[in-house]
Amino acid sequence: MDFRQLRISHRSITVAVALVGLVSLAIGAHAALNKRSLDAAKAIATEQTGDAPAKTSRLALVIGNGHYPDASRPLAQPINDARDLSAALRHNGFDVDVVEDATKDDMNRAVGRLKAKIKSDSVVMLFFGGYGVQVGRESYMIPVDAAIWKEADVRRDGLSVEVVLDAMKERGAKAKLVVLDASRRNPYERRFRSFSHGLAPISPPENALILTSATPGKVADDSRSSNSVLVSELLNNLGAQATAEAAFNKTRVTISRVSEGEQVPSVSSSLLEDIRFGG
Repeated sequence: MDFRQLRISHRSITVAVALVGLVSLAIGAHAALNKRSLDAAKAIATEQTGDAPAKTSRLALVIGNGHYPDASRPLAQPINDARDLSAALRHNGFDVDVVEDATKDDMNRAVGRLKAKIKSDSVVMLFFGGYGVQVGRESYMIPVDAAIWKEADVRRDGLSVEVVLDAMKERGAKAKLVVLDASRRNPYERRFRSFSHGLAPISPPENALILTSATPGKVADDSRSSNSVLVSELLNNLGAQATAEAAFNKTRVTISRVSEGEQVPSVSSSLLEDIRFGG
């Protein structure tokens, strides 16, 4: 046998083995790089979806009633208030259902739509501007087609604030916010002997915050501006204050000071956590 050929063959085998090793290393490095890229992509996707906290559901029912047949003239402010407040709430991430000059059926259907959307993480807000009447220590929002001549008519045609709050509670809403701009002198007040001015005290259910335009049993006169005093000041505070409770309280304090005690809004709270309008 030629030993030179043997040496060459041995050398060829050594080179081939080395080449195979280099190819294997390259393939392994490429696979490892791909795995790291895939892991990184998965981490980013998880961060953006599964592990990221879900956005809290924000719902609002906004009702502005201005044209009551029994009134001597229309109320201009409630509809302006409803439109401006709706725009502000939408800007803050609320899904807003706004109803103007609502009949009893309109209001009931709107409450039904609201109830259908409520989830366990929902922050739910109700605004009503128009006429409110208290009967039997309960406050009622009055639709534009109400025919009121006695107490029983208020219960029949009005929508109880407490009933709407109970519906929010039953649906498991995380927090309940209510703004009532309805402490006005109304066209029904002289029609039955036991009439009481303004709204009744509203006891908030758990994790609720309620703002009314006047102290229970009191009424507030409408200003000549396009928005009511309550909504105008509330709009100023929605973005300026850190929490809903701070915005409601600032609204109460400012109106009380500016009016020199003539109009003192009421704030009732049973909130168990901070609720923010901006997120």
